[in-house]
Amino acid sequence: MWPAKSPHSLPPGPYGGGRKRIFIGLMVASCVAVCLALFAFLVLPWLLPGVTASWLPLLSVGCGLAGIVLLAWLCATLIFHIYTGRRLPGISWVRHVLLRFFLPFMESLGRICGIGRTAVRRSFVKVNNELVLAEGLRVPARDLLLLLPHCVQNSNCRHRISPRPDNCQRCGACQIGPLLDLRDRLGFRLALATGGTIARRIVVECRPSCIIAVACERDLVSGIQDSYPLPVFGVLNERPHGPCRDTLVPLVAVEDALARFLLPKQPAATEAGKP
Repeated sequence: MWPAKSPHSLPPGPYGGGRKRIFIGLMVASCVAVCLALFAFLVLPWLLPGVTASWLPLLSVGCGLAGIVLLAWLCATLIFHIYTGRRLPGISWVRHVLLRFFLPFMESLGRICGIGRTAVRRSFVKVNNELVLAEGLRVPARDLLLLLPHCVQNSNCRHRISPRPDNCQRCGACQIGPLLDLRDRLGFRLALATGGTIARRIVVECRPSCIIAVACERDLVSGIQDSYPLPVFGVLNERPHGPCRDTLVPLVAVEDALARFLLPKQPAATEAGKP
């Protein structure tokens, strides 16, 4: 019986139409290409007529076949996990190894196949989010970090709010004010980063159990990879004025992500003697 699809599948709309079939197809193609390269360089030369039998050909063939089998198993395991959403032993390590080393190759292969880098990255973010949801993680508000890019701030604002968003005057010229109101109501942490180095420092200082990051495709991909093993749920920002200037946060998507990861607030205990 064919396994059921993951119950954590997300609609492609918030990811610019990105679908996980793009990621899975390029992953399979990349795995096949690497396996063929291993076969050609480590196995095929020693299978040709006239090669003298010795320990070197046997070692080369053994290493080549072992590498092909291992790579095929890793790829098949990850694809099964993506398709079904089932948690498998060691899947976090498998995911990190393959995505860390295969994603650049997948982007290059995508360009050859006529698939733009942006589409590949959007598909990657969507797949990552589904896998993070499959972990079933629920955390207290104090352990969740909402990480925003500094370009959310209005470009004409004179107040410096990075890395201290509480300096915001909440004038309504940008979305920092409503996000701070949401933070005050729910109790999660909120920070702004001016780049990857600052973002990594914020994560080290806050030590969250879960991160919801809002950024462009490029920054989300690098942030997801750099934050391993911390789970990062990515939300693509909107760029009506182009990249890195007066970008917008999809508030509905952020609120939906918060609802997925935050533990419900416990009702306050009643005072002694009161009903």
